[in-house]
Amino acid sequence: MARVLVTEKIADSGLDLLRSAGHEVDVQEGLSPEELLGAIVGAHALIIRSSTQVTAEVLAAGTALQVVGRAGVGLDNVDVKAATVRGVMVVNAPTSNILSVAEQAMALLLAQARNIPQAHASLVAGRWERSKWEGVELHGKVLGVVGLGRAGSLVAQRAHAFGMELIGFDPFVSPERARAMGVRLVTIEELVGEADFVSIHTPKTPETIGLFGRDLLAKAKPGIRIINTARGGIVDEEALAEAIRDGIVAGAGLDVFAKEPCTDSPLFALPGVVVSPHLGASTEEAQDKAGVTIAEQVLLSLGGDFVPYAVNVAATDVSDEVRPFMPLAEQLGRLLGCLHHGLPDGLEIECQGELAAVSTGILTLSALKGVFGGSTDEPVSYVNAPQLAEERGLEVRETSTATSRDYKSLITLRSKSHSVAGTLFSAGRTSAPRIVMVDDHVVEVAPSAHMLVVRNDDRPGMIGIVGTALGAADISISSMAVGPSPVAATAMMVISTTDSAPDGVVDQLRGDEGILDIHRVSL
Repeated sequence: MARVLVTEKIADSGLDLLRSAGHEVDVQEGLSPEELLGAIVGAHALIIRSSTQVTAEVLAAGTALQVVGRAGVGLDNVDVKAATVRGVMVVNAPTSNILSVAEQAMALLLAQARNIPQAHASLVAGRWERSKWEGVELHGKVLGVVGLGRAGSLVAQRAHAFGMELIGFDPFVSPERARAMGVRLVTIEELVGEADFVSIHTPKTPETIGLFGRDLLAKAKPGIRIINTARGGIVDEEALAEAIRDGIVAGAGLDVFAKEPCTDSPLFALPGVVVSPHLGASTEEAQDKAGVTIAEQVLLSLGGDFVPYAVNVAATDVSDEVRPFMPLAEQLGRLLGCLHHGLPDGLEIECQGELAAVSTGILTLSALKGVFGGSTDEPVSYVNAPQLAEERGLEVRETSTATSRDYKSLITLRSKSHSVAGTLFSAGRTSAPRIVMVDDHVVEVAPSAHMLVVRNDDRPGMIGIVGTALGAADISISSMAVGPSPVAATAMMVISTTDSAPDGVVDQLRGDEGILDIHRVSL
């Protein structure tokens, strides 16, 4: 029998499942951080929602702790890295609220199209205003779905039943997968230019914060209507209000806001706006699913069984030879995804040299984690990475070669149009990762949080052009590697910078003579 500490409200069905398995369920809601440090002592499992902060200090106090379960998706309140170091499994319930979120999007879509909340408020206030609240039909309209993951695909399915034409933007979904959903893939600019309605289901990342801002809304089809049930901050609320007042956007339906709780917004005074206080997951069914799902995951973990929603499975059977290469493989996957600005057009993972003599399947999973790391709000794990590849139409192939000409061990990732490779260099008792090839250009640079990959004509002055542009933007270069092409008169610069290069700098360099290609990379 294990002691399961529950610090936030969980559906009774989940708690009953734990009790029926013979475990002690210790419900202590509303604990302060200090009280949590005492309560965690002796607990074998901890179940939380979004409020409890599971810090490194809490994990250190829970010396008997085997698993932390989050009854929901996000894990911002859990120190997953510290849990992994201590051998504590972290699990979540990523699919529990997907259906509820999709239905909330459809509810806002219909409510906004037919002005239902406004008409209700008018009627209960004693006014019969039929002509004032005339709406529009969904049938025959174009719906642009931004983000074709689980929730986005469910919305597309439901909108199709209303007779809507579907277009979509998602750099991590293949055209074949989109076609199977009845969605035509377009760029984000094409989407806002063609769509009558937009439903947002993309994760909140540095690339999507403020995505629907003044610049994009200025390119929108007049009369467009925008629905957001994803994350606050993806839509610039000031810019949206301005676009509605200017007549560019006909209206909006918002369930999420940049700052929550939100009780004051320029959008609230606009008649074409329908809002709700982040109710996407607030259904009885979603809460019940979350409780049952997390209880099931905790039971599997305590029983030593396979746990499908574990987010930090480190595969205890990984050999000592392979384990140090796992972070490198993940960084290479992330780099390849950045070179494609989304889903690679195929993925081949080749392990060469000493690595080829051992089992390297975990390196393929690590590479997939990197590829999909910025594509979903759901934490990408060694468990769900293959499923994401299948869902999004990414073909994966593994190969190994016992020989490596220049390195003891080498990991190479290739798509149809890009390639990257890396290895580990010994540095005393530790191993230092190095990127040693990008697009068949030989380079040597340490992976960094902020990088630029620049392909240019191989002629004098090109390094100066890039350095001057970065310097003018107060961006310092911390390291640089330059490699010529083996077959063409081009060179590759791989640059580590102290900060991410701004859009203006990247656009300026992209337009300079001699710059053939440029990619901003975040590892």
